Amino acid sequence: MKWLPTHAKNPVFQIALPVGLSKLAPNMSSSPSPDSPVPIETEAILPPHPQFLGHPRPLFTLFFAELWERFSYYGMRALLTLFMVAPLAAGGMGIPTAKATLIYGTYTMSVYMLSIPGGTIADRILGSRLAVLWGGIIIAAGHFSMAIPSSTTFYLGLVLIVLGTGLLKPNISAMVGQLYSANDPRRDAGFSIFYMGINVGAFIAPLVTGFLAQHSTFKAMLSDWGFNPAHSWHWGFAAAGVGMVLGLVVFVAFGERLKEVGPRPPLAADAIKKAAITLVGTLGLWAIVLLSDSPAFNWLRYLFVLAPIGLMLWFGWSANPEARRLGAIFYFFIGALIFWALFEQAGTSLNLFADRFTATHVAGFEVPSSWYQAANPIFVICLAPLFAILWIKLGQRQPSSPLKFTLGLFFLALGFSLMIPAAKLAIEGRVSPLWLLGLYFLQTVGEMCLSPVGLSTFSKLAPRHLVGAMLGIWFLGAAFGNKFAGVLAASFGEGDADHLDRFFGAQAVAVFIVALIFLALVPWVKRRMGGVR
Repeated sequence: MKWLPTHAKNPVFQIALPVGLSKLAPNMSSSPSPDSPVPIETEAILPPHPQFLGHPRPLFTLFFAELWERFSYYGMRALLTLFMVAPLAAGGMGIPTAKATLIYGTYTMSVYMLSIPGGTIADRILGSRLAVLWGGIIIAAGHFSMAIPSSTTFYLGLVLIVLGTGLLKPNISAMVGQLYSANDPRRDAGFSIFYMGINVGAFIAPLVTGFLAQHSTFKAMLSDWGFNPAHSWHWGFAAAGVGMVLGLVVFVAFGERLKEVGPRPPLAADAIKKAAITLVGTLGLWAIVLLSDSPAFNWLRYLFVLAPIGLMLWFGWSANPEARRLGAIFYFFIGALIFWALFEQAGTSLNLFADRFTATHVAGFEVPSSWYQAANPIFVICLAPLFAILWIKLGQRQPSSPLKFTLGLFFLALGFSLMIPAAKLAIEGRVSPLWLLGLYFLQTVGEMCLSPVGLSTFSKLAPRHLVGAMLGIWFLGAAFGNKFAGVLAASFGEGDADHLDRFFGAQAVAVFIVALIFLALVPWVKRRMGGVR
């Protein structure tokens, strides 16, 4: 979920948001993940900068800082589920798959949720620059905590990474926005350069951390050095921490001209109170979602889908044109939630399929399972410019936003359908990597149809006094989708391939049905959008 912007003059690039959401822009990515930062600032606050390649030179400082931050995030993420389910004898935690995927889902959901108070704290108390600096320090501490072999340091590390990412991610992209005026024609190109750093970092990270954690060559090197090769996982986690430190070094050493970007705001009398209210409200919602993991409260999960459906119908049939647009917004919310619930299984069920049922050697070369996590970002880098050209060439003939969402769901379901024959073949032995690569390609095509469109459409449909709240809802859709990704993957199993065709098939059929329902609703939604395309 690390998309590149494919549309110029996106209104979300130019609006000012209410407190707590003016900096809210976590990566919509491979990935990514619902993980791409979104430019939101309205005006540059700096004097003219020295230029490099036609852009303000501080842009490239932020480019490399973000590259290494994403390296740290996706490097650890590629190993997380695999480490949790690995047997104790192999240096893992020996956690059952069902429990491990729920932990993973809670972790990735928390990253999105904590970005809301992270934006408020930056707006009201720290400013963007200090939020990024402290966020990076906390993230690095989290990765190095996970480098220590114990369950206590593992969970402490996850908490620290969530807290640090909540501070850093929504604010570093805000700093990019402040390098350009709202009408600067270079603005979108500057963000495209910035996003390229995200995807480069996400592509390199699994290759490096996966080699350290899983490759037999490095395990042999550890033995030669007198270290326990079973602890190779923690070398991978440490490498993620090193990546974050490199990002901080770039940010501080080359950030002289960033000192005036996102300065610390004057402390208003109610600043701490408002930040505390936002934090408490977010943690309250987080606790409710976590409660749904308890068997006695599993029924809460249905509310996360049924409530948006109810709101879509309630607002959609209103006589008020503004309210009808809210009905359309909840249509997109539901689509995003379902999309990310399958897409984000890249880190859970699909990662486990790569580890247990996919060939470990290709053309004589050892391929650690975590390396497949590099597929989505490289596909994004290749496909995003092509989609940008496609939409421009189609012009007014390009699909409407509801139809693009439908196409996104269709390609997602098609990708999971590809895993049905792969799962049947896995009963006989390990399968070709081409099955997984085909899935990731189709998912990325779906991502190109859905992810870049969502935030833009939300911003255009929301009433002016509710823009911030509606964009917050968009990111909550990504958060809930990440959580459901963990919930769905809980039924993957402990190593038996006999049922996996049903596991992938049931989800593919469900999303195909949803895509057909969405297709049937396209005319209804377009009428409620009131002329917004």
